[in-house]
Amino acid sequence: MAHAMRLSSEMRECLRNCQECHAICTETAQHCLKLGGKHADPDHLRLLADCAQICQTSVDFLLRASDFHIRTCGVCAEICSACADSCERIAKDDEMMKRCVQTCRTCADSCERMARAKAA
Repeated sequence: MAHAMRLSSEMRECLRNCQECHAICTETAQHCLKLGGKHADPDHLRLLADCAQICQTSVDFLLRASDFHIRTCGVCAEICSACADSCERIAKDDEMMKRCVQTCRTCADSCERMARAKAA
């Protein structure tokens, strides 16, 4: 894999954080649908789906060492922060929601660092 040499350790960390965030947001959306009520609010579910999707997109851009990964990571950081806020508002005491909040915040921080970095 020729591109593997182009990925910095920070890019690899961001990639792992995005993969984990994609998974937890997808899992949390299913959890929220099962719980219903405020958990199944369409805006909240849409945000979980948006977060999962932008994380996957960021993974793809990072894997390709795309010159545009800085921009996708910037959007990813913004959406991950909004998703964390939404999960925190809806269910502070739910363990799944707490994991989602923590994972989204970790991903947002990592993506924010990527967004401020120079293209690799």
